[in-house]
Amino acid sequence: MCEDDPVNVPSPKRLLKWALAGLAASQAVTIAALTVVDSVRKRNQVTERFPSAPPRELPVDKGAVTIYTKGRALYDDMLAAIDGAVDRIYFETYIWKDDRVGRRFKDALIRAAERGVDVFCAYDVFGNLVVKQSFFKFPASVHVLRHLPWSGLRGPIVRRSPGLNHRKMLIVDDEVAFVGGYNIGSLYANRWRDTHARVTGEAVADLANAFVDYWNQISPKGSPYLESPTDRAWESPIRVTRNVPSVGVYPIRYSYLEAIDRASERIWLTHAYLIPDDDLTLALLEAADRGVDVRIIVPAESNHIVADWLSRGFYALLLSRGIRLFLYQNAMVHAKTATIDGMWSTIGTANLDRLSLMGNYEINIEITDADVAAEMESIFAMDAGNCIELTLTEWQNRPLAAKISEKVITPLRPLL
Repeated sequence: MCEDDPVNVPSPKRLLKWALAGLAASQAVTIAALTVVDSVRKRNQVTERFPSAPPRELPVDKGAVTIYTKGRALYDDMLAAIDGAVDRIYFETYIWKDDRVGRRFKDALIRAAERGVDVFCAYDVFGNLVVKQSFFKFPASVHVLRHLPWSGLRGPIVRRSPGLNHRKMLIVDDEVAFVGGYNIGSLYANRWRDTHARVTGEAVADLANAFVDYWNQISPKGSPYLESPTDRAWESPIRVTRNVPSVGVYPIRYSYLEAIDRASERIWLTHAYLIPDDDLTLALLEAADRGVDVRIIVPAESNHIVADWLSRGFYALLLSRGIRLFLYQNAMVHAKTATIDGMWSTIGTANLDRLSLMGNYEINIEITDADVAAEMESIFAMDAGNCIELTLTEWQNRPLAAKISEKVITPLRPLL
């Protein structure tokens, strides 16, 4: 008798390798295709006018908060503060373009140092890879810190992790501070919709302390040591929250979770990149289930097309549970804000994604004040007027190719 030759069946381990290789290849093809589409879109893109609100100073406790929705007005006030400095300047940014706006800031900081002001600047190297590094050469009178992803990472990696410096802050003379989503560059002056805040009063010391802690931990040996402010208040309607990956501290995520959990009436969010983790997604869904009016503004098309497609993987779930999604039109909305129940608001640098909430150096302010919340709600309504609301039916009827592409890149979501 003859026996049949044994069938050469691949082992489960080899099948798994093939499956993973196939998935990786399909992801690479999908991302490449999206990148090409995005490149063509950007070449043909014409930015149209979008609504903005004039900055209005709102008294809060012993100080004030001013909210900016247009970069040009923000930059004018930041530069005026730098030009008026007499003691010290702390300046920190993620992106700092070598263009007209970027050079105005550089020149203003150099002038301040030349008249005897202590000037300390920090910028993220990764965020400025496309900027000529010669731009970041300053006179010795300006103290400059170049942030690399592993900056400040000391000791064994357990809770600690490397991180980009995604913060955007300016503190002048411990009297006035600016914080929010705006980077420094001409692009952001009038073509991006973002949100920033100017703060005076007791909270300025907390923002200055955040810079001082960062500088003293990150700066190399031989750099000046900065003294912490001594007049920080124990209680304030403005609270500073900051993520510090080098020591494994990420309070911004928990501030969102706590605020969302408290909500009983409305949660209105505006975010450039909406890629929430499971806990944040569940918190939003539970809020909607208990009757809270949950609305989220996101860009119809952001500056990162892969982030857009990863974000869209959440849309069906959110829409099916009654959460309303608004797609911002004709401009990039880069704001990182929320207002809840007409009382709590936050403005800062952290996106609702893993990189911001569990990876980067970030800083937000939380404001518990009805007048500020009313202003934030007014700004949200203004922005919603420049949006198209997405319905569940429309989303379910999107092209099959889009659905498949979203599924293919979904496994990449934990990376962002």
